[in-house]
Amino acid sequence: MKVNFKGSPVAISEAIKLGDSIKDAKVVGKDLSVINLNEDAIIVSVPSIDTGVCAKEAREFNVKANKLGMKVYVVSMDLPFAFARFCTAEGLENIIPVSDFRYGEFVKNYGCRIQEGALEGLTTRAVFVQKGGKIVYSEVCAEITELPNFDALEKALA
Repeated sequence: MKVNFKGSPVAISEAIKLGDSIKDAKVVGKDLSVINLNEDAIIVSVPSIDTGVCAKEAREFNVKANKLGMKVYVVSMDLPFAFARFCTAEGLENIIPVSDFRYGEFVKNYGCRIQEGALEGLTTRAVFVQKGGKIVYSEVCAEITELPNFDALEKALA
């Protein structure tokens, strides 16, 4: 599977698809606790919270979380300390930041691992909604540097 990074194609691992059964993935919370991504939730994958686009996306999801009516997990390979620092500094309390740095189960079970180029090893930008044990919405952003389609997500959840 290919996406673009600043207009140049890069390979990513095959992402979980609409209609697929969800797969449990252990990730690490900002307090170093183990969290399982096995419930009804919105899963947002970003390359790194230390980039402008990822930070903007986290802020947007923080604002929209209550309206969307589901838990919103934001996952990356960032260390939990970086996520905690960012969320505290930004006052983000409606999203749940998690890291795949320890177990690598998110990229194994959901895909989205960038496999080449400058961002190799990080997670690509994607959004998944899981309900009733299934993926009911899936968007892997065609361009890593662009935000997901919030309108399509909100429409799918309506």
